[in-house]
Amino acid sequence: MPQTKLSDVTVRNLPLPEKGQVTHWDVGLPGFGVRVSQGGTKTFIVISGPTRKRYTIGRYGPITLKQARDEAKKLQAGLTLGTVEITSSPSFNDAKEMFLEACRAKNRPRTVYDYNRHLKRHFPFGKIRLSDIRRADIQQRLNNLKDTPSERHHAYVTAKVFFNWVVQEEMIAANPMGAMKSPGKMISRERFLSEEELKTVFLKGRSHPWPFGPIMQLLLLTGQRRGEIGALRWNWIDEEDQTITFPAEFTKNRQSHRFPYGELVASLFEALPRTGDYVFPARTEKGTHFNGWGKCKERFDKELEGVEHYTLHDLRRTFSSNLAMLGTPIHVTEKLLNHKSGTISGIAAVYNRHSYIDEMRQAVRTHDQYLSGLVDMD
Repeated sequence: MPQTKLSDVTVRNLPLPEKGQVTHWDVGLPGFGVRVSQGGTKTFIVISGPTRKRYTIGRYGPITLKQARDEAKKLQAGLTLGTVEITSSPSFNDAKEMFLEACRAKNRPRTVYDYNRHLKRHFPFGKIRLSDIRRADIQQRLNNLKDTPSERHHAYVTAKVFFNWVVQEEMIAANPMGAMKSPGKMISRERFLSEEELKTVFLKGRSHPWPFGPIMQLLLLTGQRRGEIGALRWNWIDEEDQTITFPAEFTKNRQSHRFPYGELVASLFEALPRTGDYVFPARTEKGTHFNGWGKCKERFDKELEGVEHYTLHDLRRTFSSNLAMLGTPIHVTEKLLNHKSGTISGIAAVYNRHSYIDEMRQAVRTHDQYLSGLVDMD
């Protein structure tokens, strides 16, 4: 076991292990140390009591070395004298923050965002200690999502990853989800908006305030994923050529995606305010680009009449379905949507380097005409 004279400088510069985690024990205070994970998380711990049980004090950053060392001394003294009884695990909120920090070092921002959203929305355990969370508590919250099987599936996967991680980090001894069965395979959605629904949503997007109104219009007009539109940058837009290019490191399939847009999108861009790098900057100083999907969509949908429940991804499916209805070849639609698998895949994808930009322009032009005619109908 590595032993180090812990100081602010040494803790800050402790090397990251190639895999797993390593604990560096303080030579000045036996039983006290800092555990460093592969992802970069540094957590203060203390071993005390006749069973030499390990307790988590907290994460370095929010807690200073001095605060952690003082807390370790108090815990060791209290346990020895029998005047202190402490829990053996951090709170759910504290563990969640440590988990998300570790994820930021190895996962894509979108993955971290989804993990945070699922844990915050569906598992609001707050200050409850990890050791006090039971399988039944988790199952109850998953049962609340029975009417949204896709969301339940994603919530289950996130919780499974989270509790596996806290066990690996030795915050709890056993995973409360260990024997829990998956709620079932995610059912493929088939929902797409009818013409009347499409008209209603698009017109609402025109009248709805910035930024969510324009965002909804772009989702309907381009068929791109919501994360791609929410994080759109001005320098990805070529307004002279009327194309948008998503860099490879940004897209879901890790392939650069260049596609054209029509006059409706061009007019929309001209009317938008330009306040920085992002087309839709974050509403608070903590973020970089727009990400307030849940509350904004709830407000947007509040006054929609004649529109059944839909998700933002259903708009992408609606775009694709309407292109098919308008006679767009499937390989052109897949190019517009940046689908990696499909009609051009395997060896064909290796040799076929045609960009289909002209074909995509025609598809976008036809879709613009269709949508314009739809919303202008009496």
